Amino acid sequence: MYSAIFWNVVQGGVTLASAIAAAGLAYTTVIERTSIVTENVSFHLPRLGEEFHGLRVAQISDLHFRPYTGEREIAAAVDAVNAAHPDVIVLTGDYVTSTWLLDLGQRTADGIEECAEILKRMRAPLGVYAVLGNHDWNTDADRIAAALSAAGIRVLRNEAAALERGNSRLWIAGADDAYYRKADLDRTLAGIPTNDPVLLLAHEPDFADEAARHPIDLQFSGHAHGGQIFIPGIGAPYLPPMGRKYPRGRYQVRNMHLYSNRGIGVHGAPVRFYASPEVTIATLHAA
Repeated sequence: MYSAIFWNVVQGGVTLASAIAAAGLAYTTVIERTSIVTENVSFHLPRLGEEFHGLRVAQISDLHFRPYTGEREIAAAVDAVNAAHPDVIVLTGDYVTSTWLLDLGQRTADGIEECAEILKRMRAPLGVYAVLGNHDWNTDADRIAAALSAAGIRVLRNEAAALERGNSRLWIAGADDAYYRKADLDRTLAGIPTNDPVLLLAHEPDFADEAARHPIDLQFSGHAHGGQIFIPGIGAPYLPPMGRKYPRGRYQVRNMHLYSNRGIGVHGAPVRFYASPEVTIATLHAA
């Protein structure tokens, strides 16, 4: 009799453990991985002109279109951006996924045209700007840039664009990918007057240590996915190169603000924990 009770308890424990494991798997692979969170943040920029006070900048990053992130997730991100009615939209790289494990998977940027067609639906009166990431360079950077450009998105490759309101200017500068040593800040910032405020788009957040040596007010980045798996009190078990120092959220690097977006897609495994996909809405204030 006692033996039967013992085995019933064991079997019940195994069933409970299996149920908990299944629930955890469902949460990390389905619920959190596909539940986009809109994060609202504010930055006070001393050099920002009064005409740009209250400017709303929407950021999305790391779409990683296919194999795990598809049309539904990208469309949900676009809808979240449009619902916020931003003044300007910035994209900070990795539109496709380069699968490196055993050299399997795509390295041709297949799917970028479908991805760009969805991104084409984004709306902002001051435009949509983008930079490329390491996965874009590891597939086909020129094809990706061309697809985004055809969708009405201005791709900044070590160059800057000026936004103007009244007598004030605000520059959106885009550095090409730092991981592949394509970033050239001297070229990116060339021609920008010393006193004009600058927003820098740079895929890898740890590039901030270099960027902060220049007259840049705020850097937007992605790349680290917020860890993708993040254990409170411990941190992320893995962070990619150039995404280890500033992997998620806001930072102050010297006199420059930095914001690291958690991204929309995933890489390596279709899981997220305490690192939900993110659309960022940054409101800029003239200090």
